[in-house]
Amino acid sequence: MTDADCAAVAEIRVLGWRSAYAGLMPQAFLDGLSVEEGTEQLRERLARGRAGAVDLIAERADRTVGWACFGPARDSDVPPEEAELYALYVHPEQYSTGVGRALLLECAARCTAAGRPRLRLWVIEGNTRARRFYERFGFVPDGAVDPQTVGDTPVPEVRYRRDLT
Repeated sequence: MTDADCAAVAEIRVLGWRSAYAGLMPQAFLDGLSVEEGTEQLRERLARGRAGAVDLIAERADRTVGWACFGPARDSDVPPEEAELYALYVHPEQYSTGVGRALLLECAARCTAAGRPRLRLWVIEGNTRARRFYERFGFVPDGAVDPQTVGDTPVPEVRYRRDLT
């Protein structure tokens, strides 16, 4: 991902949140998500850099349709040699077209090539579509739960893992 991709990625992320988290998060929160703010945040993050983080985009017909970001695992209870999928978003018009699959498999392949033994990720407990997606690729819950809230709404996340070796 480059600076020129940030606006398209921010739009995919906002549309993805609004699609995936409708009914799971307060609608006012989802409605308040801003592509412009997301674009600036992504540009700032790219400028700062994040040690070991890799951003990938997926394109179809010269249009950005997906984004994934992975890097070293961030949780203190996870061995430092493991990897974490920080984000995977696909434009809602591209659901079930193979974009998410391609991004996930590329992330896993790069982690494997880098010698990472395991890939972890966090997913909102109520996001059954995403959970089924990851489970189809061999991810299993590892027992960790993060009791997140958005406003006053509980939005717990569960952590998944997949062995790569």
